[in-house]
Amino acid sequence: MYTLSGGQKSRVAFAKITFKKPHIILLDEPSNHLDLDAVEALIQGLVLFQGGILMVSHDEHLISGSVEELWAVSQGKVNPFPGTFQDYKKQLQSSS
Repeated sequence: MYTLSGGQKSRVAFAKITFKKPHIILLDEPSNHLDLDAVEALIQGLVLFQGGILMVSHDEHLISGSVEELWAVSQGKVNPFPGTFQDYKKQLQSSS
């Protein structure tokens, strides 16, 4: 794996994880250090994954392309957000 790029290594790691067919996967900033092609591959893999995904990310493209439900952390609490990521951004901008 020494000759693989960072994105290729991430694809291999994601394939290894999903090959075992887990019920849930936890991802912490999974798009860090990935180029756009690798992020697109990650989005496709997340959309096709047949299980639960708990993901922490600041990547707007990744979030918009892969999530069905958005939860937000605010004032030490985690709550579901009834809208899209764009709606969430608008709410943040209007409250500042």
